[in-house]
Amino acid sequence: MISVSKLLCDSASFGDSLRYANHASQATAGTTSERGPVVVWNCTRSCNLRCLHCYYSAEAAPSPHELTTEEARRFIDDLASFRVPVLLISGGEPLVRRDLLDLAAYASDKGIRVTLSTNGTLLTRDIVKRLKQIGVGYVGISFDGVGSVHDYFRARDGAFAASLTGVRLCLEEGQKVGVRFTMNRFNRDELPRIFDFIEAEGIPRACFYHLVYSGRGAELREQDLTHEETRRAMDLIIERTEAMAAAGTPREILTVDNHADGVYIYLTLVRRGSPRAEAVRKLLEMNGGNRSGVAIAAVDHEGNVHPDQFSMNQTLGNVREVPFSEIWGKGEHPLLAALRRRKEFLKGRCAACKWLALCNGNFRARAEAVFGDYWAPDPACYLTDEEIGVTANAHPE
Repeated sequence: MISVSKLLCDSASFGDSLRYANHASQATAGTTSERGPVVVWNCTRSCNLRCLHCYYSAEAAPSPHELTTEEARRFIDDLASFRVPVLLISGGEPLVRRDLLDLAAYASDKGIRVTLSTNGTLLTRDIVKRLKQIGVGYVGISFDGVGSVHDYFRARDGAFAASLTGVRLCLEEGQKVGVRFTMNRFNRDELPRIFDFIEAEGIPRACFYHLVYSGRGAELREQDLTHEETRRAMDLIIERTEAMAAAGTPREILTVDNHADGVYIYLTLVRRGSPRAEAVRKLLEMNGGNRSGVAIAAVDHEGNVHPDQFSMNQTLGNVREVPFSEIWGKGEHPLLAALRRRKEFLKGRCAACKWLALCNGNFRARAEAVFGDYWAPDPACYLTDEEIGVTANAHPE
């Protein structure tokens, strides 16, 4: 994640301690040298919606191979002993699991910060009150636009209204909540409306995701933003983030799944002659760029471990057979070992980029989806050759 509000406005949030720690670059298997990685647990494949861009290819029918409640408890015990700081529970739709709230409470009681990624349609006041009581740190609710645009992506009339009710219940009960918005060509014109929406509703946080070509999201690859459209989207995100802060109504604004964003923000400040540019460069250096396989891990509903939640085709082990802490801590799987020294394997523009220390090769899942090569350049990097200091011969064939 790139904290746009932190970089531009020097705001503070919980995640900053994990993203911008002075010793982050020393961590070989966690967020810092003292803690394990942030773990995304796709606790179920089942979902009550069928979103066009679902990276998990969720479906209505539950899988008979999901981790049982007892298996999930043992998994959480291991995460706690490994000092995992955050467990992000996702799906599918996590709230379709009947034991979800009990497992969230179990993890919270073990000292793990629990966050929830949901479509919001199943949230009720009682559920929100329980989430607040448990100590869930954050509830992220996905929106793909306002009104009918959102309903189109979610393949269900009334989905927007139901998700909006979920947001409002969280706000009323004092449960921290935010919006998750995945940018693509179908909803690019919704971006300013999403900012209007979070301001009108008093929503304190928004995460803007770049499309990753996995699951059903692979079918939307041709509808990803062009590089020029991405730059325009980033300009708007920068403009609105700064405007809200200047108006005294700051929001926590982040972008996700494209570490070129950090460099773009830095270069924007340099072009402006901003005195903050150098501080931003240092923050990006501390962050170290994409850390799939290092500071971010994913575990699917069957207990398979992956480098991140978009690389489900790359399996590193299974927690039913070997504890997560052992799979991750030993790092013996060849791909996991390679990700922790990825600069030796990157190719093309990524290998030659002068900002490699700030980006770390960006997102490998997209490179594999487009070029069939996990170490090829990320095709969603929208920085120009001139901006990254490479020549045309650094491009893939």
